[in-house]
Amino acid sequence: MVTGLGIVSPIGRSVDEAWPGLLAGRSGAAPISLFDASEFPVRFACEVKDFDVAEFVDSKVARRTDRCTHLVLAAARQAERDSGLDLALIGDRVGTAIGTALGGVASFEIVTALPNLAAGWVSIQLGTRGPLLTESTACAASNMAIGDALDAIRLGRADVMVCGGTEAPVTPVSVAGFAAMRALSTRNDDPVTASRPFDGQRDGFVIAEAAAVLVLEELEHAKARDARIYAELAGYGVSSDASHVSDPDPVGQNAARAVQMALEDAALDPADVGYVNAHGTSTPAGDAAETRVLKIVFGDTLPDRPLVSSTKGATGHTLGAAGAVEAVFTVLALHYGVLPPTINQIVADPSCDLDYIANEARAEQVDVALSNSFGFGGHNSVVAFRRWADE
Repeated sequence: MVTGLGIVSPIGRSVDEAWPGLLAGRSGAAPISLFDASEFPVRFACEVKDFDVAEFVDSKVARRTDRCTHLVLAAARQAERDSGLDLALIGDRVGTAIGTALGGVASFEIVTALPNLAAGWVSIQLGTRGPLLTESTACAASNMAIGDALDAIRLGRADVMVCGGTEAPVTPVSVAGFAAMRALSTRNDDPVTASRPFDGQRDGFVIAEAAAVLVLEELEHAKARDARIYAELAGYGVSSDASHVSDPDPVGQNAARAVQMALEDAALDPADVGYVNAHGTSTPAGDAAETRVLKIVFGDTLPDRPLVSSTKGATGHTLGAAGAVEAVFTVLALHYGVLPPTINQIVADPSCDLDYIANEARAEQVDVALSNSFGFGGHNSVVAFRRWADE
């Protein structure tokens, strides 16, 4: 059960800021302020603005840690407060699983750049003494961390898991590297509309930073303390494309298997799914490939069901944090009965012909939602959530 949520994102530094911003169609894209990008081919990104780590950790910890860790510590503290738990008091039965693609890339020092240290610092600061796990599987990382957390609870290794992802890639090396790969949008003159998933004029993703954390709790544990339950994490699926290091499988069958595995794990049929939070990065090949994946799984029910959107139009692509950010939004969509929009969908693309909830949020209560994450190297991960009705 999901009993706590925390997020630090380009469209808001908390759930109370980010969720309304997402529904309103706010974009987090703007000229880069974290370094001088004036000579770079891409000069904009989605940054977390006005973030003060001192609100969440003391100055000594802040000096010893990287921005990647700062963001996730903030999201974890928020999620703990939201859950109503004092995690240190039950720490032997609480685990931590955090995903990241790059880790502390801003520092390039061994003690702060290691990908596992974000999870380590969350455990240290929150006093969680159960399983301590890190996934570093590119853009699928935090979905896999959420899946690891689900498995830990199912196997009886923990009663509560703090899980999610973090990324702080708005650095000279990361921006230059992704630009050299021609993966980034080059709309320097109009950053706000640059991330346009499934749009016919999409030209690449907008690099972004964020962290998001969910508190997962075993059902009876949550009931015993009369916890507020947002939704049930019902299933998890994972597969490999075994195709190309950066391009998606052109057929889509292998990513489709991850979707199907998540449904089977949750004892659900495709017809049960009302909404999919798509990976939808705004890349020409990726969005068309994901559309094919959805058609393989859902077939003739499309485009009517499930409804699909990509929240990366608002947040940009947060790499290893993407799955966690989008899991938070998917849970909130189920909880509140409002489906977030795909902003900047302006020009139709025949290869992307589904209902992507273009530009405006849609009030609609659905019972089951999926969140897709696909990463470089062929990593595919999908989580399935079910709306929770109080028993």
